[in-house]
Amino acid sequence: MTALWGPWPEMQDTCTSLGLMLLIVLFVGLARVVTRQQLNRPTVHAFILEFLATFQLCFCTHELQLLSEQEPLHPTWPLTLIYFFSLVHGLTLVGTSSNPCGVMMQMMLGGMSAETGALRLLAQVIGALCSRHCISALWNLGLTKYHVSERSFACRNPIQVDLPKAVVIEAVCSFIFHSALVHFQEVRTKLRIHLLSALITFLVYAGGSLTGAVFNPALALSLHFKCFDEDFLQFFIVYWLAPSLGILLMILMFSFFLPWLHNNYTINKKE
Repeated sequence: MTALWGPWPEMQDTCTSLGLMLLIVLFVGLARVVTRQQLNRPTVHAFILEFLATFQLCFCTHELQLLSEQEPLHPTWPLTLIYFFSLVHGLTLVGTSSNPCGVMMQMMLGGMSAETGALRLLAQVIGALCSRHCISALWNLGLTKYHVSERSFACRNPIQVDLPKAVVIEAVCSFIFHSALVHFQEVRTKLRIHLLSALITFLVYAGGSLTGAVFNPALALSLHFKCFDEDFLQFFIVYWLAPSLGILLMILMFSFFLPWLHNNYTINKKE
């Protein structure tokens, strides 16, 4: 009987974390609906939506990272959660990127003005920092045995390889993911979300143990803010410059080596 009920506290902690993430998704969804109904100014509307999307993504990733460090009942459990919440984000955060690299890609390809891009980037940075402060306050409540305030104030360095390899990994992940975004433009929305979720899960599986496979500067800032404070140059290069380099290489490849892909993207944006 003891063996039967032994894992129950761990299951309670896992369910609590999952419940918190789903509550945040519902809260952000409600806030998005209110924003669309009450705000008529496009700039403010875009800013708030991007802020909410980045907040949701960063908050959920903090909890997912926490769950992945527990002893799972099955080794594929963390990857299953990543896939599931990637689907949730894809379905609930339509119209936002939650990733500075995505904004950069749209600006470089002519799909977004510089002013709109700068506004979205600002919203993403604020959303990332707010999610970190929110998760820190939540962990102070000690809702589960894994919610400890010391965790949010410590640098948990995810980089397990030397700097050149870390740069290559993050750049390649960014290159592959954003290339897929362009390739999947003509795929039906529901299928596209599944394909992108599967790709994110694969990239995290392939590079997660080496750099965390973040390929999102705003998310990296939220997850590893303390590390940026202690070793800013290394984390700036790996988590900000490397994903941006992946975007730049993708744009150059589309423009000079595979121009027909660039043309297809441009046509789709106009439509």
